[in-house]
Amino acid sequence: MNLPLLWRPLAACCLVLATSAAAAQALNEPVTLVVGYAAGGSTDRAARVVAEHLGKKLGVAVTVDNRPGDGGRLAAQQLSHTPANQNLLLLANPAVMVVAPIVFNKAAGYDADKDFVPVSQVTSYDFAIAVGPAVPLDRLMFLVSWLWAHPQDTRFGVPATGSLPHFFGLMAGDALSIKPQIVGYKGSAPLLADVVAGKVPIAIDTLDSLYPQHVAGKVRILAVSGTQRASFAKDIPTFREAGMKVDAAGWNAFFAPSSMPPAKVQLLGQAIHDVMQEPAVQQAFNALFLAPVVSTPADTAKMVKAFREQWEPVVRRSGFAP
Repeated sequence: MNLPLLWRPLAACCLVLATSAAAAQALNEPVTLVVGYAAGGSTDRAARVVAEHLGKKLGVAVTVDNRPGDGGRLAAQQLSHTPANQNLLLLANPAVMVVAPIVFNKAAGYDADKDFVPVSQVTSYDFAIAVGPAVPLDRLMFLVSWLWAHPQDTRFGVPATGSLPHFFGLMAGDALSIKPQIVGYKGSAPLLADVVAGKVPIAIDTLDSLYPQHVAGKVRILAVSGTQRASFAKDIPTFREAGMKVDAAGWNAFFAPSSMPPAKVQLLGQAIHDVMQEPAVQQAFNALFLAPVVSTPADTAKMVKAFREQWEPVVRRSGFAP
């Protein structure tokens, strides 16, 4: 149909509104936020904060579905085959959306770029380096000398081999001019137990995992990986403040299966964007020692691209194979 020029903007506006209305109609059914880890972890806790407030925003039930297995890959594999009429979002971290596709290749069981589309980043978190009672230091600048004097103790404990802390540990080793021996654990709890007991001298983990033990005086965090000090840990310097040229951050972001209609992706992305601006939500994330992030689908896609460009060379250079 040929419309006069004057009417074309109005027609375009009506088309956008109709598309949005169709997406909204599709959300008469519940929304499920899938987490590829067991309940209780930081990703799970973040999902539950969003679910509580997103349900109020959309006017539908929003629930969290934990599908642990294979380091988060099982949930990604399952959602990669989601039909277009299902309201499922995956809350994932870089281990699932960046690292696993590199180290597992086709064996990962999904293609992060083809099978998923970014919806909204919701958190950013720092990594940290900490020492236990066996290392009598309180400054990162002294750690290099200590490591050179104790070559048998160049062991960096991480919560899991192939995890982001593993690869950040390699980054930190480069900054410290050493080649650390990475010691993998099955989670943060056993790692911290061994650091406190002096069985492994140094821990590399997320700041939110290490910080409660730092406050309790059981470990000492020497530096954090962010470009600025964490809002809840102003006493801990960044690596750059300590003289080491390294910074990095992890994240949690929602991804939709690529089968989801674009209008619904935009609607959900905008809803999560709005929820993340609410003071109560930001306070809840700060209480979890996670930095809340307000992000659109386009912002999130740009972030993931930049993250992949920074970390892919590190992962490939490590030679890590599962």
